[in-house]
Order: sequence, then structure tokens, then C-alpha cells
Amino acid sequence: MKTKRNVLLVTGLLAGLISAGSVWAHGNVVPQAVETKGLTPIKEAGVQLDADGWAAVNPYRTAPEHDKAVEIGASAYTQNCAACHGLEAKSGGIAPDLRMLDVGESGDEWFAERVRHGAVRDGRVYMPKMADYLSQEALWAVRTYLDTVHVEE
Repeated sequence: MKTKRNVLLVTGLLAGLISAGSVWAHGNVVPQAVETKGLTPIKEAGVQLDADGWAAVNPYRTAPEHDKAVEIGASAYTQNCAACHGLEAKSGGIAPDLRMLDVGESGDEWFAERVRHGAVRDGRVYMPKMADYLSQEALWAVRTYLDTVHVEE
């Protein structure tokens, strides 16, 4: 009886590990939901949207809710990005140091491309498509936060 129970326990543990692997494939980060209350929805922000409804530039950079976006973005970054990109965007070498990301609109295009499409090299996912997990408002809030920690190379 104990043997059968042990086999079931091991089988259950293995099944759990295998299914968790697909979620954790990009590292030990499971994307966490981000509350964006207090931010103007992108579709109402008055910025140009592409064919997929994505803002071409960060709508919170000069918006009245800029400080709220920084607060939300800092929290979202810590929960969802810091494990790979480092606390306060100071990379330890695993992923790009996001403090070096161009500030302003010049860095928005790269940022939007990366969070929407992720990063895959040689078939390995280096960064998931974060837009599959977080709202556009949350991601632009992260971008707003990253502008505040920018350093020159």
C-alpha cells in the first residue's frame, strides 16, 4: 500500500514540475498581475496607435498621471522584470541593463518591440512576450519608471 502511495506521490510531483516548466521556461519569474488604477487607458490617452492598438510612444511620459505611472511601473518592474534585469534595472549580466535604454521616444520603439514580441535566440526564449501577461498600461508604466533610473554609459 505504501509503495502504491509513493508511486502516486512521485508521479504527481513530476507532473507538477513538468507543467511548471512551461510557465517558468524563461526563468523563475511567473508574471504577476499589475493594478493600473489611476492611469488613463491607452485608447483614451490621445496618442497615436498602430494597427494593433499599441501606442507608438509612452503616453505617461508627460501625462498628468506621470508620478502614478512611475509608482505603478516601479512595482510592476520589481515583480516581473527584476529577476532577470536586476533590482532598480541594474543588470547583473543575465539580461540587458535597462538603465542604459534610451530615454524618451528614441527608446520607446525598442521597448515596445521587446515587450510585445519577446526575445528568442537559437530557439531559446530569453524573454517572454510580456504583452501576453501584462496590459499595455502596465508595460508603459514600466517604461515610465525606466526613464527615471536611466544612466548614461
